[in-house]
Amino acid sequence: MISAGEFRNGVTFDMDGNVFQIIEFQHVKPGKGAAFVRTKIRNVISGAVVERTFSPTEKFPTAYIERKDMQYLYSDGDLYYFMDNETYENIPINADKLSDNFKFVKENIDCKILSYKGVVFGVEPPTFLELQVTKTDPGFKGDTATNTLKPATLETGAEIKVPLFINEGEMIRVDTRTGEYLERA
Repeated sequence: MISAGEFRNGVTFDMDGNVFQIIEFQHVKPGKGAAFVRTKIRNVISGAVVERTFSPTEKFPTAYIERKDMQYLYSDGDLYYFMDNETYENIPINADKLSDNFKFVKENIDCKILSYKGVVFGVEPPTFLELQVTKTDPGFKGDTATNTLKPATLETGAEIKVPLFINEGEMIRVDTRTGEYLERA
């Protein structure tokens, strides 16, 4: 159990059967009246963000989110199949559980599968991936006066902006959180 007076950023707790994670918190002691805790919390499963105040003495059970490494195998329509690295069991996960940054993941890459009480609610791809540029316009010599970017399609089908000196067939490193080009690989 955790009381609202012990809230900190990143803490997860169970409230009315839903799992919430604290994004921001503020302990408030007004001149008159009782103290309270003002929070901004995110429903871990649905992703909805809500602002709510709590009494510092309110208690909630702590929610433990399981993060398990699994290898992405392939997709079949709206189902994406992952293999447990320990038991070699294949687990299908629906496309609505995948985040937008999953578009950078190619087959045979390890991802973190997030679950609460056995129910999968999210997939975290690796933070950085090395991917091949499959399509981009050629850069022109002497076109380096400013750090101008051009669109490029990666081997997974994702589109990002890359510097003018990047050509087709080159391997680049991508930050999957922001979808930005980092460097040549």
